Amino acid sequence: MSAPFEERSGVVPCGTPWGRWYQTLEEVFIEVRVPPGTRAKDVRCSLGSRHIALAVRGQELLQGKLFDSTVTDEGTWTLEDRQLIRIVLMKTNRDAGNCWTSLLENEYAADPWVQDQMQRKLTLERFQRENPGFDFSGAEISGNYSKGGPDFSSLEK
Repeated sequence: MSAPFEERSGVVPCGTPWGRWYQTLEEVFIEVRVPPGTRAKDVRCSLGSRHIALAVRGQELLQGKLFDSTVTDEGTWTLEDRQLIRIVLMKTNRDAGNCWTSLLENEYAADPWVQDQMQRKLTLERFQRENPGFDFSGAEISGNYSKGGPDFSSLEK
């Protein structure tokens, strides 16, 4: 039996002025660096299905319309080591072809190389879920993997 796909293995982060974001088939992770010693009561975080707002000590760090929709009541944020806020958003569309090209509609876009690597990772994740008996840990993907790669679901097993 293969191990579940590890979202941090082969993470393809998109750097931003405040930290970074990355994604899996199901989730979008946002890591925001904050001043050391930040306390939870200093943080104001609002997570909607298509909107995010984050402020620390009254200073807005991140706000805008998300690239795609998320499941509102499954979004969470945590403060780690009093210096990093990690936000986890659950994608509404969990298809391998739903590779977010940016975090917000017009901000924090992945450059073309990073976008390509993100799509490769999501396609490998999809293949692993479709084929749980195979080990994809050392796999590389090439060819047509955009939009989630080829669809093999109609092939006879």
